[in-house]
Amino acid sequence: MAYLSMGEAHRRITEYLNRFSDVVLNQDGSSLKQLLSVSSNSPLLLSLADALNLFHDYNRLLKQSDRFSQISEIVSPLFRSIQNFRLGNLLDSYNAFEKAANAFLQEFRNWESAWALEALYVIAYEIRVLAERADRELASAGKTPEKLKGAGSFLMKVFGVLAGKGPKRVGALYVTCQLFKVYFKLGTVHLCRSVIRSIETARIFDFEEFPVRDRNSLSHGFPQVTYMYYTGRLEVFNENFPAADQKLSYALMHCNPRREANIRWMILKYLIPVKLSIGVLPKNWLLEKYNLIEYSNVIQALKRGDLRLLRHALQDHEDRFLRSGVYLVLEKLELQVYQRLVKKIYIIQKQKDPSKAHQIKLEVIVKALKWLEMDMDVDEVECIMSILIYKNLMKGYFAHKSKVVVLSKQDPFPKLNGKPVNS
Repeated sequence: MAYLSMGEAHRRITEYLNRFSDVVLNQDGSSLKQLLSVSSNSPLLLSLADALNLFHDYNRLLKQSDRFSQISEIVSPLFRSIQNFRLGNLLDSYNAFEKAANAFLQEFRNWESAWALEALYVIAYEIRVLAERADRELASAGKTPEKLKGAGSFLMKVFGVLAGKGPKRVGALYVTCQLFKVYFKLGTVHLCRSVIRSIETARIFDFEEFPVRDRNSLSHGFPQVTYMYYTGRLEVFNENFPAADQKLSYALMHCNPRREANIRWMILKYLIPVKLSIGVLPKNWLLEKYNLIEYSNVIQALKRGDLRLLRHALQDHEDRFLRSGVYLVLEKLELQVYQRLVKKIYIIQKQKDPSKAHQIKLEVIVKALKWLEMDMDVDEVECIMSILIYKNLMKGYFAHKSKVVVLSKQDPFPKLNGKPVNS
C-alpha cells in the first residue's frame, strides 16, 4: 500500500460522507448501492478502508455537521464493517454491518417511495455473504457458527417491511431468494414454506410486473429465475415432480445460455433427475456440454433395463448425489429399470413366438437378473412384478400357480408421458 497521509485519509472519508449524503438527498438508489457493497472490494471502498485504518476519529466528523449526523446511525457502523473487512476481521465486520443494516431498514420504512430498493438489495445480499464468512471464522476458531441464522432473522424483518401493498412490494421477491439461500445453507428448508405461503396467499407480486430483463438471471439483482430454481428444488425434495419440472424448466428457459453456463449447470443438476422420474431421457450432448456425465450410466441403465449398471452408477457418484439431495430420487428409478428389463424379455419372446409373448415366466426374469449379477429368487421377483402392475408400469395379472406374468395384449408397458410413476 502506498504512503497515505492523515490529510488524504481525512479527505477520502469526507468525500465518502458527502457522496452518501448527496445520494440520499437526491434519492439516487443506484449510486447508494455502490457505497454499501462491503464485500465487493471496489476501489472506492478499499481506499476508504485504508483511510479509516489511519484516521480513527471519523465519528467526530459525523458529529461536526448536521448533514452528516442525519446518516450517522447507518454510516458509523458501516465504517467499522468496511474497516474490519479490509483487516480480515470477518466476525467484527458482520456484527457492525448488522447494526448498519438495521439502521438502514429503519430509514427505509420512513421513505414513502421505493427509490432505495436497489440499495436494500445490496444490504440483503451483503448481510448473507458477510454472515457466511463470519461463520467460517467462528467454525475455524472452534466456536458455534450462528451469524447466518441471525442474517436470516434480519431478512425476515426486511420481508415483513416489503410484503405489504405499494411499490416496495416487488422487492420481496429478491429478499425471498436471499432467504432461500440462507435456509438451504442452514439445512432448514422447511422454513421456506411459510415465506412461499405468504407470497402465494397475499399475491405479493406477479412476475409480469417485472421488466423482461429482470426475469432472466439467477445472478445478483434479478431474482425471478432464482425463485423458480429454489422452489423447484423444494418440489424435488417433496417428490412433486410435475411442479418441479415446471419450475426448473422455467428457470432454465429464462437463463441466458451464452452468459450463464454455470447457472444452467446448477439448474440441470436437479432438472435431469426430475425429467428421468417422469420418463424423459436427456441427450448425451447435454450431459457432455454441462459436465454432468455422472448421469450417463443412469440413463444407459434406464435404456437397457440394466439394474446392475444403475446401482453401480449410484454407488460411483454417491457423494455427489447425496450432496445434491437427488440420491433417493435416482434410487427410485429402479422400477423403471425393471419395467424396461421385462419389456426387453417380452420383445425377445415376441420374436420367437408371438402367440405366447404376453406370458412371461418369473423364472425367465430371475435368470435375466442373474445374468446381470442380481441374485433374486422367484418370490422377490413376484413382489417386484406386483409393484410394477400396481404402479401402472405394467398392465397384466399373475397366474400365481404357474408363476407367470400375463401381460395385457394392448399397451402392456404404458409410457409415463411426462407424469411421475403412479400419478
